[in-house]
Amino acid sequence: MSDTAVFGIQLPVQSQSTIYCEPWETRAGPAELAQAAQAADRLGFDYVAVCDHVAIPERLAGPMGATWYDPVSTLGWLAGITTRTRLMSHVAVLPLRHPLLSAKQYATLDLLSGGRLVLGVGAGHVPEEFEALGVDFHQRGAILDETLAALDVALREEYPTHPGPRFPFAGLAVSPRPVQRPRPPLWVGGSSPRAVRRAALLGEGWLSQGDAPAALPAQLELIRATREQAGRSGPFAVNVIPPALFVGEPDWEIGRRSVSGKPEQLAETLRAYTALGATHLQLRPRSRSAAEYLEQLERIAVEVVPLV
Repeated sequence: MSDTAVFGIQLPVQSQSTIYCEPWETRAGPAELAQAAQAADRLGFDYVAVCDHVAIPERLAGPMGATWYDPVSTLGWLAGITTRTRLMSHVAVLPLRHPLLSAKQYATLDLLSGGRLVLGVGAGHVPEEFEALGVDFHQRGAILDETLAALDVALREEYPTHPGPRFPFAGLAVSPRPVQRPRPPLWVGGSSPRAVRRAALLGEGWLSQGDAPAALPAQLELIRATREQAGRSGPFAVNVIPPALFVGEPDWEIGRRSVSGKPEQLAETLRAYTALGATHLQLRPRSRSAAEYLEQLERIAVEVVPLV
């Protein structure tokens, strides 16, 4: 779709945080989710992304919503109704699950999808979720580091040899094997310095959590310096989330986290991110209905993306 950047979408319906969820999504379900994913597949978007939470405490159900589809189940279903778009978890809260379980689930997903998985991971941020699942919330960063190391081995080796001291499953077969070699790409989410360094050291990409353009140069310099110091080289994805887009002039209030206007104006907004070094842009159209969502998604693909 573009010579300078790759475009994906954050799927609607699947996660219903009030930060970005449209009112119509709370009344929608699998049919509308399928339509969005299939449209993205048809229109040439590189990936579709889904979010992850196991359970939302009552105190956060207002702002976060209570509906969060399971990412593995959702991506597995979408794999069967799409043909080419990649399937991303953005992000799987990895410390909540044993890496052997994650390796089994995501290796199977990569196999069934024909090698289309992008495994985005993060540390999580809801204490009650960790407490309910018996995981120390305050140690989630350290647990994520060890989980990532173990998952890396389990996805590369059928019989993992050194999964790490926290996870003693050496010699147990992890099969079926993923299609992608040496394993599916691991992109790490988070915008704290520790999360950014983790992405640089342990992943093949960084999933920004909505950093503004002014914040990106410092984040990308931290990635560059960390990778150079560690002797890491090769391609590295920088995925950012621009403001939500509406092509045209809406006759309704779209809010401050959104941008509207002519295609060239929206393209200019997106070019601000690619000029700073973003390689992947995760887009979301504004809409008042599922039909308007699909219309806006097509307008973005046909009228805006080619200008970027």
